[in-house]
Amino acid sequence: MFSPYYAWDTSRNPFEHCALNVVLYGSRGRFAMTERGSGQLARDARSIAIGPSSMEWDGTTLTVRIDERCAPIPRRLRGTVRLRPEGITASPFTLDADGLHRWWPMAPCSRVEVALEEPSLSWTGTGYFDTNDGDGALEDGFSHWTWCRADLASGAAILYDVHRRDGSGQNLSLRFAPDGSRREIRPPLAASLPKTRLWRMPRSTRSDDGRAGIVRTFEDTPFYARSLLSSRLDGEPVQAVHESLSLERFRNPLVRLMLPFRMPRPLS
Repeated sequence: MFSPYYAWDTSRNPFEHCALNVVLYGSRGRFAMTERGSGQLARDARSIAIGPSSMEWDGTTLTVRIDERCAPIPRRLRGTVRLRPEGITASPFTLDADGLHRWWPMAPCSRVEVALEEPSLSWTGTGYFDTNDGDGALEDGFSHWTWCRADLASGAAILYDVHRRDGSGQNLSLRFAPDGSRREIRPPLAASLPKTRLWRMPRSTRSDDGRAGIVRTFEDTPFYARSLLSSRLDGEPVQAVHESLSLERFRNPLVRLMLPFRMPRPLS
């Protein structure tokens, strides 16, 4: 959805602009998001292959087989990720008044197993799976949004604050049980966060007491930031993965010209 090649392609054929995005943080951090055309795409009801990488669902486990080359530093990123949902939620949410953009937190509570060959790393833990789809450009419908997810003692909490281009907004404050059942919680209080250091991306969130802290910043880019927060949600102390997206910044042509350095597109 952030492909500059798609934005420049007058045919607007999404099957010509496919990518598997893999990000590894830490001392051996790597980033891969190579875009490929329809000739390198294969899919059916249970699987999708994009170039040498693929995802397959067998009814209980989503298996992601990764075989990518990173950018801008050309290192290999190979291995397997297996995600096992504890439960599947009932349906997606509509994010705009016209129903053009949809978000489905499909598996808010999951077990994840990561086994990488390059670099040699492995771990297990909790995870999350969602989908987004839409019938229009995000930057035409929204100015910015923030999102965060946190493990709770039983289940997970997800906050989504959407700011639309027409000036309206939407807050989703949700708690999911491990089996995927949902109940809304009272929207927590607004909590300010410092801007990112490099690109000065604005960040904000919500918490029970209106306070939150940055534990770590994972991504600091011109239009997007990903962070780990400490706060309180639904009465529990949590560490939440948090995202801030500025579609005002993304619309800037200079920002789009930067993206091919991180999103290469092979000629063949």
